Amino acid sequence: MTVEALGKLSEALETVERVRGHLYSAHQLIGTADFALDEAVSLFMQAGHSEMAERIQRELIGRNVIPGHWTFQIVEEFDDGYYSEFREMEREARERLVGGRRHLYEAQLKERRRTHGRRGHEARPDDLG
Repeated sequence: MTVEALGKLSEALETVERVRGHLYSAHQLIGTADFALDEAVSLFMQAGHSEMAERIQRELIGRNVIPGHWTFQIVEEFDDGYYSEFREMEREARERLVGGRRHLYEAQLKERRRTHGRRGHEARPDDLG
């Protein structure tokens, strides 16, 4: 049951890792959009739509995505808070309960599902040969 619990904790951490990746993607995409607005402003000006260009310049370019925050600040707060605490908790659980070993649930699953003695089903890389 301990290995199963650690497996669930690890699975949850892997999901949080994906969330972190999505936050970084959002950060990069917002930056890309913000710089694209520069070109939109320029094109609106050239087309004679200075009022629209000025409004975009004033209201959108450089705007916080949530009050007081650009996306880099959201990523930093996530990394330093929730993500950091989650990773530490998972590491501590592994250290205390199974000597720090990782992916024990998956290792047990692999052992149950592989075809023993068959090429391509070796337990570990050092079993090749």
